[in-house]
Amino acid sequence: MPTAALNGTELHWRDAGRGTRAVVLLHAFPLHSGMWSRQIEALAATHRIVAPDYRGLGGTGGSPEPSTMALLAGDVRALLAHLRIERAAVVGLSMGGYLALELWREAPGLFAGLALCDTKAGADTADGAAGREAFARSALTQGLHWVADQMVPKLLKPSPDPAAVGEVRRLIGEGTPVGVAEAQRGMAVRPDSGPTLATITCPTLVVVGEEDGLTPPAEAEKLAAGIRGASLARIPGAGHLPNIEQPAAFNRALAGFLAGLKA
Repeated sequence: MPTAALNGTELHWRDAGRGTRAVVLLHAFPLHSGMWSRQIEALAATHRIVAPDYRGLGGTGGSPEPSTMALLAGDVRALLAHLRIERAAVVGLSMGGYLALELWREAPGLFAGLALCDTKAGADTADGAAGREAFARSALTQGLHWVADQMVPKLLKPSPDPAAVGEVRRLIGEGTPVGVAEAQRGMAVRPDSGPTLATITCPTLVVVGEEDGLTPPAEAEKLAAGIRGASLARIPGAGHLPNIEQPAAFNRALAGFLAGLKA
């Protein structure tokens, strides 16, 4: 699990596989790249997998400024330049989807394909942004145990597997309160990506857990309808993290999509 000083932070990422096709995995809030362990294992035989941690989450150093999508996109682009990767399929889940859409706006030539998983295009409402700020302040004062208590019921299906609960709590606990707070503040000011959807020209897959309460299937349908030629995969028996709750079904959908991309 390498690290390097890039774009003003000490960036940590996972790097696996020796395939000629690169895949960038962008994780959900408030987790880190470890959430992709099953996908890395499944895909590394045929692809090179790069999965960064965002600032203050996982192994990447924190910074006392909002983790805006533009800032994180700068981190990802610096990492790919460091690794000499010029073209990749980009997979973003939840916050990772917001980041993937920012990357598209900044560097569409990077994309061999795009997978948007359990995410949405719209910006926060004023009330939504205020809620994120309140969450950020509570994370700083009450810590990661409180964050896990708040987030786990939202991230998993209504009757989750205890093993999934334990895994998600562990992943949250490996971040920092500052990282959680600044990620919330960064998401609060993200732009509306609705107009971006019509500009996406690369092959696109939209994935959603059928029991996702945070970004329900209706949001996935909007994404797929807004992107020309996009396909939609629904994952039964999963909430907001189908890659953890139903990895076999998620991996089939993702591997099938990646197999159809041009090098």
